[in-house]
Amino acid sequence: MRVDNEVLNVLSACQCSGNNLVLTGQLDRNLYTRTNKVIEAAGGKWNRKAKAHVFDIEAAERIEQIILTGDVAVPKDDFEYFPTPPGVVMHVIHLADIRDGMMVLEPSAGKGAIAKAAHDAAADVMVDMYELMPANNDALHAMNLRLSGIGEPVDFLTVAPTPIYDRVVMNPPFGRQADIKHVTHALKFLKPGGLLVSVMSSSVTFRSNKLTSDFRELIDNRGGHIEELPDGSFKSSGTMVNTVIVVIPN
Repeated sequence: MRVDNEVLNVLSACQCSGNNLVLTGQLDRNLYTRTNKVIEAAGGKWNRKAKAHVFDIEAAERIEQIILTGDVAVPKDDFEYFPTPPGVVMHVIHLADIRDGMMVLEPSAGKGAIAKAAHDAAADVMVDMYELMPANNDALHAMNLRLSGIGEPVDFLTVAPTPIYDRVVMNPPFGRQADIKHVTHALKFLKPGGLLVSVMSSSVTFRSNKLTSDFRELIDNRGGHIEELPDGSFKSSGTMVNTVIVVIPN
């Protein structure tokens, strides 16, 4: 079941506690009916005593899955690693406009699809990478590229910023709005005049919480923009998560 953005916005503003979900704000009858239909399809049942919709699993986890994909039927592994498809990689690199001799950072490198393309985009490009997953980190060691955090997997959010990079290109994790946290941190690694290009969840375009609103304001203030990717852009990687590309100058 596909879920429209108006309902997704309602779900993003709901309050979740354990297995319970409580809708907030005043919803007209039509919007409530549509929202309730999605909640019930996702496994939530109205409980009059709890004054909440009750799920068999943690409500926040189930709702997050729906927000990320815009669909009720979501496999749990949508929160794990999915490689960036070649077409998306090419578009990220095109928007990044990498030039000869640039220093580039890929802070959530996976198995190096974006990093390798960045390295090959121009002459004498140096690429630094960080990666948390041990198996992916091992794969990166086999590549003939410079690897920051060599030796051990690295959680990029724990790395102290060094503003030495001309470009940041990335496809961060999306779960629990981790993409916003990763991109915001990555901006601190850019030189003045640098540019960040990132794949992100499409929820950055419609969520109304403070984290998302502040992030959209940051994009506007820096003269950046958000470009929607076609539905199913990551289907070849095994997920139907809806995605965008965000471009932010420093």
